Amino acid sequence: MDWTTIISTTVKAAIGVETVWYALAAIGINIHFGYTGLLNFGQSAFLAVAGYGLAVTVTVIGLPFWLGILVGLAAAVLLALLLGIPTLRLRADYLAIVTIAAAEIVRLIFRSVAFKDVFGGSDGRRGFSNGFYELNPYPDGTYGFGWFTFNERVLWVLTVGWILVGLSCLVVYLLMKSPWGRVLKAIREDEDAVRSLGKNVFSYKMQSLILGGVIGSLGGFIYGLAYASVQPDIFGTETTFFAYTIVILGGAARVFGPVAGAMIFWVLLVLVNGVLSGAVESGFIPFMDITQVGPFRFLLVGLGLILLLVYRPQGIFGDKREIAIDAR
Repeated sequence: MDWTTIISTTVKAAIGVETVWYALAAIGINIHFGYTGLLNFGQSAFLAVAGYGLAVTVTVIGLPFWLGILVGLAAAVLLALLLGIPTLRLRADYLAIVTIAAAEIVRLIFRSVAFKDVFGGSDGRRGFSNGFYELNPYPDGTYGFGWFTFNERVLWVLTVGWILVGLSCLVVYLLMKSPWGRVLKAIREDEDAVRSLGKNVFSYKMQSLILGGVIGSLGGFIYGLAYASVQPDIFGTETTFFAYTIVILGGAARVFGPVAGAMIFWVLLVLVNGVLSGAVESGFIPFMDITQVGPFRFLLVGLGLILLLVYRPQGIFGDKREIAIDAR
């Protein structure tokens, strides 16, 4: 078992591309669920429309990279409006039903053979990231020290990604310390009381849904640019469930909870995968083959999360008072 490789891979996972784009998705979920009490189970759809908005604008329409970014952000806002207008006046569970269905509808549309000329079908879209890498200030080479070494392309993605994570956390911090953020928390606790004070609860919920969706959509950009492609099956319901897991792990309604949760989540997955793979290859686990390692690591990590919810339901850095929502 090569412990050096396992440890280096695990350490790099703490700040890797997957951590970045899941952290952005989870920050959006934290605004919805942690601060406002909105049960949005369709966060993957926001990532998908942003990524495909960029890809289609550049590869199909032939417009510049920056216009693709604007199209992707506009698509995320439009999706929030389409989801929120018919549901946000109803009980919280209606939003959950609509959003999880909408996310699957979006994924199937992007995967559809009928729209293959536009979205690329199950193969997705490629060749839209050149404009991004043309802005790369890092010359060709390897950067970093020790286990933290990356080539110029990955380093550029990580630089932009972590800047977006930092800015998103700053925006969340400032907004939640403002009167606007205090209204969101009040809606989470008891929206009838907020309505009795003359606040437009529907408007605040819509603003929260749009803001969280737009921040989450940044994760779709980072994924697409990092891998220079977008594929529909990447944006399945498991993406949303992972984002919720990250929020709960780090602590809901905590500014840095999603970031810490994303780091811990991916470190655990990579570490367990490396240890199990090494143990199987070394013959320490004779009843398991290498193809079973992937599913089994999720089983072990899931078991750990269940124990965390039993003994510390507020998450590692959370507060029990922040996870009680009014779902009427």
